[in-house]
Amino acid sequence: MHVSVSARGLRSLLLCITKVSRRVAQFTSVCNVSTFRSFHLNSLRCQKSSLTMEQAANDSGTPAGVNTPVSVEETATKDATETGKRKNDEPDEAEKSGRGKRRRGAGGKKLRPGERYVPPPQKRNPGVSFSQEHFDETSYYFESGLRKVYPYYFDFKTYCKGRWIGKTLLDVFNSEFRAESIEYYQMAAKEGRIKLNDTPVEDLSVVLRSNDHMRNTVHRHEPPVVGRPLEVLVDDGEVLVVDKPASIPVHPCGRFRHNTVIFILGKERGISELHTVHRLDRLTSGVLLFARTLEKSKQLDQLVRDRQLEKEYVCRVDGEFPEGELICEEPILVVSFKIGLCRVDPKGKECRTVFQRLSFNGKTSVVRCLPLTGRTHQIRVHLQYLGFPIVNDPIYGASAWGPHRGKGGHIGKSDEELLQALVQEHQNLHLLDIMHDCTGVGQEAKKKIKISEKMDKSGRTAESDESGESCQTQVDKKLDCTETTNINTKNASLTESQNPLSTNSNGNQTEAADSTRKTPQGTQDHLCSECKLVRPDPTEKELIMYLHALRYKGPDFEYSTSLPDWAKEDWVDAE
Repeated sequence: MHVSVSARGLRSLLLCITKVSRRVAQFTSVCNVSTFRSFHLNSLRCQKSSLTMEQAANDSGTPAGVNTPVSVEETATKDATETGKRKNDEPDEAEKSGRGKRRRGAGGKKLRPGERYVPPPQKRNPGVSFSQEHFDETSYYFESGLRKVYPYYFDFKTYCKGRWIGKTLLDVFNSEFRAESIEYYQMAAKEGRIKLNDTPVEDLSVVLRSNDHMRNTVHRHEPPVVGRPLEVLVDDGEVLVVDKPASIPVHPCGRFRHNTVIFILGKERGISELHTVHRLDRLTSGVLLFARTLEKSKQLDQLVRDRQLEKEYVCRVDGEFPEGELICEEPILVVSFKIGLCRVDPKGKECRTVFQRLSFNGKTSVVRCLPLTGRTHQIRVHLQYLGFPIVNDPIYGASAWGPHRGKGGHIGKSDEELLQALVQEHQNLHLLDIMHDCTGVGQEAKKKIKISEKMDKSGRTAESDESGESCQTQVDKKLDCTETTNINTKNASLTESQNPLSTNSNGNQTEAADSTRKTPQGTQDHLCSECKLVRPDPTEKELIMYLHALRYKGPDFEYSTSLPDWAKEDWVDAE
């Protein structure tokens, strides 16, 4: 009887091996080596299972042939259930030994002659703040009450956008970065200023691919801002509160980098790694909060979300504002996300602002503003809708909104027509804080400023735009502001010790002997069109808007500033 059972077990084993061999033969021609090894392992498991069955039959005296033969699929499924792995997850010999892995830097395949390697995108750490390396790109000098920045070399970097794939660099520059001529980009490429995957590109006819990394080295000029130092109101290790002057952006954007609150604090006071709690428009002044720690940033952010942070502003508007409390609850819609332009529209987001007149001088009124929500340009848009725009608001007080300047939401133009009208009225794209050349008028506006080198008796260009600023955006010099990374330190401009006009660590201004110099020496670049232009300085009226963040109050804190001169009851407009 014992011999009979052994014979049956042996026949079962041979039958299982035969079936596995046939399946291996069928799959070997179509499966890869890893699959073949999986089947080989399953075959060994099947043999082990049959031997175990035979042993069990011998031990218990039960005939092996009574049980149904276990298939390869059932064995693999059972094994996967026990181990928690799929059968193809088994590491093979090459993986264990480290051989057979894809080579880094070669894309895992051999490049054909003439084929270029496109590296995978690198992971960026959004938490990295600006460091001393960034602050040392250039330095400030003060002239005619303005804070100015020495021109400097800078690298704008970005990965290839989806809409650029399959296009040439020439096509992309021609269609999307039109503030500079194609001739400029061709000359820049010949000098090695345009790189693709860290390799200089001499021919702009190269076709872009996914994950291509582009770098454009430019000679960067920043518009001047008011020269008043930043006043720190509170710095307790958790919160930093400053009184922001008008005309200075909070953080780098558009054409501004060093002339921003973040950079000024870092360069002059050594304060870095700040977390923004809220932002103020570039032309708005007043209380500006920063968190020093991530924990405090989250705490303040939650107060903003829960609307437990009370904000109080003051402004001066055209006309006699009604007495008493006036509430505006008109919804606000974003017209253009690229420039943050908004208007009242039924499809917009719910909004609520409380206004109260403080004084009236016979021509203009000082108004207290309590925004209970935090929409973009909320105070300015609601005042425009009520028919009392801020006196010197270059956007919402412009005639481009129509004869009534947008009162009651009556514009009479499409969003596209409105945007074009605003650009044409100012001939100054930077006044709109445009970050991309979305209008396509960069080159035309630039031609109007150049006027082909007409000079006046003083040797300066006779034609310029109204505010004395460049009407071209930084769009031609950047590929994407949100994806700007490190700088070209090798070409960084003058250091602090080399500049005849500089600031000490306390931010005190030092004057130079030649205070009339408009173009600093030693900062010229032969390809830079901005270096060929000399502009009059902007006036105070063009740098200041009569809107001021007076007070920010929370459950257990309150930060405030004094009233600006233009908000005082006895103030009289010089004009």
